[in-house]
Amino acid sequence: MITAAITAGGQSSRYKSDKALAVWQGKTLLEHVAASLKDCPARLLIAPPGKYALDGWTVIPDTRPGQGPLAGLEAALMHAPTGWVAFAGVDTPQLTWAYWQALAGARTPDALAVLALDPDGRPQPLAALYHTDLRPHITALLDAGERRLRLAATEGRTLLVNGLEAGFFRNVNRPGDLPG
Repeated sequence: MITAAITAGGQSSRYKSDKALAVWQGKTLLEHVAASLKDCPARLLIAPPGKYALDGWTVIPDTRPGQGPLAGLEAALMHAPTGWVAFAGVDTPQLTWAYWQALAGARTPDALAVLALDPDGRPQPLAALYHTDLRPHITALLDAGERRLRLAATEGRTLLVNGLEAGFFRNVNRPGDLPG
């Protein structure tokens, strides 16, 4: 079983308004990302209580507000049933179920994280699979003052998936970043 988790607690400072609520192709960015994960049996929305609502999604507050997506991942791993979590931000509206299936298909018994490589060969930690067994590692990073999500994936226990469509990696940080 894979639990879906979307982190939507950011401040959207570069976007200049709440990017989770930005509309593209008739739906909010949050709705686009949620649609890519709709087939997951458990769905968590990591966000301030009362800020967003999605049918079928349980809102979970950030464990450490203002500490970025690593803290959002900690909250997701704390509240997910034991197993895998598909973790995404609201700023990747072109993700699809096929993307998540490609990552899920790469899992092995020894893996704790599965990340896609973008067309430039860079691992993408904000649209990745993480195992709940990583929670102590994530908590230790945060307790040490670390905020970089890329450190969540541990060396030797992370799988990388290559060859996915470039569009999946389109990140929306400013209004001009919305796909055409």
